[in-house]
This record gives sequence, structure tokens and C-alpha cells, in this order.
Amino acid sequence: MYQTDLTETEWQYITKVLNLQERKRKYDLRLIWNAIFYLVKTGCQWRMLPLDFPKWQLVYYYYRKWASQLDFDLLLEKLRGHVRVKRGQSMEPSVGIMDSQSVRWGNNASLNGIDGNKKVKGIKRHVIVDKNGFLIAVMVTIANVHDSKAAYLLMRVLKEMCSSVKNILADGGYRGELVDNIRKKFGYVIQVVISAYKEQGFRPIQKRWIVERTFSWMDYNRRLCRNYELTFDSAEEMVKLAAIRLLLRKI
Repeated sequence: MYQTDLTETEWQYITKVLNLQERKRKYDLRLIWNAIFYLVKTGCQWRMLPLDFPKWQLVYYYYRKWASQLDFDLLLEKLRGHVRVKRGQSMEPSVGIMDSQSVRWGNNASLNGIDGNKKVKGIKRHVIVDKNGFLIAVMVTIANVHDSKAAYLLMRVLKEMCSSVKNILADGGYRGELVDNIRKKFGYVIQVVISAYKEQGFRPIQKRWIVERTFSWMDYNRRLCRNYELTFDSAEEMVKLAAIRLLLRKI
């Protein structure tokens, strides 16, 4: 037993949402999920999964299969809606909060660019979360891509998801022509919230601080505190899995 193992309630929820068929298998699919969550939390290599899990090749096969079938996206959406309703909120969020996180590379083979402002060599995670800090959309680029450039691609991801989000809060990095262009092209209203740090000193900005808390939640997972993924897709899937694990604890 590991701390990352699914409880019976959590497993039944996954089975119901993904309509996983119960049939005779050499390895229970619950063990596969446990292995994936163990990897995300501990940051171990695929080949270093403990021997009480199925062979790493099988775990990786299911990971790629579920990612390609968008099962992680479906599960994340259903879980977010479930937890929101449980909190007395509407199932679909109408307000999103957008920001990016620069993450150092984990090895010489991983994706990398240099964020000149933060002096970080690696990638950037561009995310949109709801007012609770629950993940709505994520897109990964190399670190030297400016937030305003990546915002167009992130809006496209959000549009493809048919999200109910209409208004998006963002920091000063997204101001300028970007706001009007996104409203015309995608229909989203970006509200830029500027910090008054020089006048007031450090103060958490109302609502905008929530996305910073989400980044700290991500960093609880060792697989995410540095980037070890070789593709953008895999880097995004790891973020989704961390968000899924967080929400499963709240059902």
C-alpha cells in the first residue's frame, strides 16, 4: 500500500466515468492507475516503478492509450464539475484565471528554452483555472515563448474544449492588443489586473492569487517540480493527472 493508492470510492468513480469494463485481466486496471499516480507524486522514472506494480511497459502502454483517447481530459472535466456542485457552485465555470509557470528542465534530453525574465531554462506551463484553483486548460511551451504569444494557443485549446468560460482574469503580461484580438477572434473577455506593488508593497491580488496556489499544488508532485518529459503532450498530461489526483481527494 502506498499513500497515492486509490480508495474504493475513488476507483468506483473512475470506473463509472470512463466506463471501464470489468473482465478477466492479468493485472487489475486499478493497479495501473495506482502506478501512474505513484510516478507523478514521487517523480520516479518509468523503469524504476516498484516491483509490486505491473511491468513498467504495461503501465506506460495504458498511460499513452488513455492520453490519446482523451480519457484524462474527460475525467478531469467530470471531477471538476462534481466537486463544484458539491460546493454549491454551478457545474461549469464562467470565470477563469490565466497565468504561466516557468519550470526548470530535469535532464539534457528534456524540452528547454530560456525565460530571460526569471532566468529559468526549461519550459512554461500556461494554465487556466476556475475560482477554486481547479485546472480547466493547460498548454506547455518552451520557456522563451512570451505569455502574450502563448495566450492565442491557449485560447484555441479552451475553444476546442467547448468550455463555458466567458471572462478571464490575467496579469499585466497579457495587456495590449492581445485583449482586443482575443475578444474578436475567440469571444473571451480578458480582464487585466495590475499589481500595485510599488505603492502598497506585496499584497495578494484578489482572485488572481488563486492560480499561484494552483502552481504550488502542482509542485507537491515531484514529477512536476522539474520537467522530465520529452514531449509537450506528455508534459501536459502529467499536469492533468496531478489535477485529477487532487480532485479525487475531494469527492
